[in-house]
Amino acid sequence: MGHSIYLADDEKSIRELLHSFLASDGYTVRSFESGDALLEAFRQEPAELVILDIMMPGTDGLTVCRELRAVSDIPIILLTAKDSELDYVMGISQGSDDYLTKPFRPTILLMKVKALLRRVEMDRGKTAAAEDELHYGDIRYSATENAVLCGSTIVALTQTELRLLSYMMKQPEKAYSREELLSAVWGFDSEVETRVTDETLRRIRKKLLQTGSTVSVSTIWGFGYKLKGAERT
Repeated sequence: MGHSIYLADDEKSIRELLHSFLASDGYTVRSFESGDALLEAFRQEPAELVILDIMMPGTDGLTVCRELRAVSDIPIILLTAKDSELDYVMGISQGSDDYLTKPFRPTILLMKVKALLRRVEMDRGKTAAAEDELHYGDIRYSATENAVLCGSTIVALTQTELRLLSYMMKQPEKAYSREELLSAVWGFDSEVETRVTDETLRRIRKKLLQTGSTVSVSTIWGFGYKLKGAERT
């Protein structure tokens, strides 16, 4: 059987369409009318990926995302009918891995699902070849602690933010293109259009600043990003 996917959307037509589309590609899909029903099912038997509509009766998708993220690092994709920047930012901040605005082509959702599940498989396959510790400026990545620390303070990163920052710390002087980061961290290829890299790095930059770190993330306009360190004065 294929990877298990839970899908919650209060619109029956969309729920049935996505269920059918994903199931036809070999996934084991369970669909729910509400986030509360999905949460209850997840507590009994976790899925490998979750797709959530933001606007649902009962517990909204953002809250469900936050509750899932508190107990699991599975990929989460949020859906919304509103092309709202606030919804997008809130979704990433609650720990979602990506975001789609309705209407969208089911093929785009399928590409994102495949990429995120492929990333999970890649993460599971990593062994001792991965660095135990990485250092840059006044921050340190510890694989043992599964965290980035500034001094003795843990930077409050989501797992996706942690994955992205630690990836950049492997070659901290390098300029990374958006395409490379999408491929390496999310598993997306160039055909998947998303702002997830920009928003995730914006949040990393904010959290480093809140921690008091001298390390920041610099934008290279028209290309991508690189880490920037500074000595304390």
